[in-house]
Amino acid sequence: MHYKDVLTLIEVVGVLAFSMTGIFEARRLKMDIVGVYSLAMITAFGGGTVRDLFLQRHPLFWIQNWPYDAAILILSLISVLILKQIRSKHNKALVMVVTVFDALGVGLFSVLGAEYSLEVYPGNYFISVLMGVVTGCFGGVIRDIVGNQVPSVFKKSQLYATCSLAGCVMYVLLAWSGLPQVVSLSLSAGVVFAVRMLAVRYDVKLPV
Repeated sequence: MHYKDVLTLIEVVGVLAFSMTGIFEARRLKMDIVGVYSLAMITAFGGGTVRDLFLQRHPLFWIQNWPYDAAILILSLISVLILKQIRSKHNKALVMVVTVFDALGVGLFSVLGAEYSLEVYPGNYFISVLMGVVTGCFGGVIRDIVGNQVPSVFKKSQLYATCSLAGCVMYVLLAWSGLPQVVSLSLSAGVVFAVRMLAVRYDVKLPV
């Protein structure tokens, strides 16, 4: 698979994963279909939009790739119908599903943001790491603000932004070492996902 195809695949899966977390959160807040679609869009596109604005990448990725918007609309409609049939006894399973989707989205978007930053500013690894964390986390920040909550990334809770940071640092180190980009992207996204899931499983938090 060509390198650019890998980036596109990462973006598509990341968009779908994050949109699902937005859909679940919107339903938890008892929003109607307009709210569900809006929160799904915000979660899926928030971090990437901030990244594109900072890096002056135009048009914004979700405008250039309008099928993402259509796919999220269809996903929102289908999910609302399915979630209506799920009763409270399945809540724990739903929480785990949302956690998995969220961890996947954070991992994929974090390394994607770091890579796009390196394309614009080659060799500027510090900015690359920061841009990766912004891309991976900012959609969730906006989602929580819209839901009238303190963003989870800013609260003393299970590791979140730290997972993104670890993956982005790993990615720039692997990129600097000359390892093939596809391998670097896959390994780094996997690290973010694994660390996030372990943090949830064992309730790992920052000491301060």
